[in-house]
Amino acid sequence: MSREEANRLSNVIIGSAIAVHRELGPGLLESAYEACLKYELAQQGLRVESQVPQPVIYKGIHLDCGYRLDLLVEDLVIIELKTVESLQPIHDAQLLTYLKLKQRWLGLLINFNVPILKNGIKRLVNH
Repeated sequence: MSREEANRLSNVIIGSAIAVHRELGPGLLESAYEACLKYELAQQGLRVESQVPQPVIYKGIHLDCGYRLDLLVEDLVIIELKTVESLQPIHDAQLLTYLKLKQRWLGLLINFNVPILKNGIKRLVNH
């Protein structure tokens, strides 16, 4: 699974998220956007998992602490969805931690609670 493939997928995901936002607009619950984005991506033939359990690994032990990835596309790109007034540094930290725990390179943080979706999208990479 290459970075090129992750980049290609991110373009598809962003386009799909914009389509969902154009149809629904801001103001709904995160779960509604999650279901619609999952459907939109699946319609394009992508393998999408939702609410993927993410254990914390502490000193080699897997601990189930209740963390869940909103969406995982092609087992490659993690999507964290929000419906907040504005994205905060804690949201970046959350996604970066998920990327590290899952050992993935690319994640998208998408806040659907904005008038223009491109202003609510952040691309984060795990170095």
